Amino acid sequence: MVTGSPASPSFRLAYVPGVTPGKWVRIWQERLPDVRLELIAVPAAEASDVLRAGDADAALVRLPVDRTVFSAIPLYTETTVVVVPKDHVVTAADEVSADDLADDVVLHPLDDVLDWEQPPGQPAFERPATTEDAVELVAAGIGLLVVPQSLARLHHRKDLTYRPLVDAPQSGVALAWPEDATTDLVEDFIGIVRGRTPNSTRGRTKPEPEPRPERKRTDQKAGGRKPTPGKTPRRGSGAARGSTGTQSTRRGKPRRRS
Repeated sequence: MVTGSPASPSFRLAYVPGVTPGKWVRIWQERLPDVRLELIAVPAAEASDVLRAGDADAALVRLPVDRTVFSAIPLYTETTVVVVPKDHVVTAADEVSADDLADDVVLHPLDDVLDWEQPPGQPAFERPATTEDAVELVAAGIGLLVVPQSLARLHHRKDLTYRPLVDAPQSGVALAWPEDATTDLVEDFIGIVRGRTPNSTRGRTKPEPEPRPERKRTDQKAGGRKPTPGKTPRRGSGAARGSTGTQSTRRGKPRRRS
């Protein structure tokens, strides 16, 4: 009976819109070329479900996450921006505040990732289903949109631009994984996102090296004799003569007797 060969190892990484895992993927491929890294794009609201179901080993998610189920390492916090048509009045400023949007319709999509107490501006008649739909409505002149900067870049259009919104909530991005499934490959990816070198002692537990045999200390050179305390070494052909130790050892010719 012929048995199939064991499956090659792989690591499944989910990521939400706006997050770009490319730099970490490149490092992974350099350090672990024999372990295939599979990328899984998921909506932000579904990332936790993907991890719970075991469909990914880890995920780049937007905070918050359920810390009773998942371990998480915060990576960075994004700037929040308002997406507007290029001819909108707010483009005259380098940054804007919520008060500057008070008279504008501000779209609030159902997949919004910002934790608002009260969104700025005037509410739209209906909430768009997705951020992508909301961007299309901004381009049509229906309203404005407030999102993390990475989402503004992801859905970039030539007829739109954005400005930082200084007093809006921000979105944090983290690496998350099920707390009871911290595998060696998860530890490897943690080391990559934290910037550890390949030889770092953190991450996987490495076996301790065997201790080297203790070497005896000696104060004498190889082949020499250890001097006895309190005694002066005997002079020999190799001993220095004179107080300076620079006297030549060459002997002159014997004097002839008359």
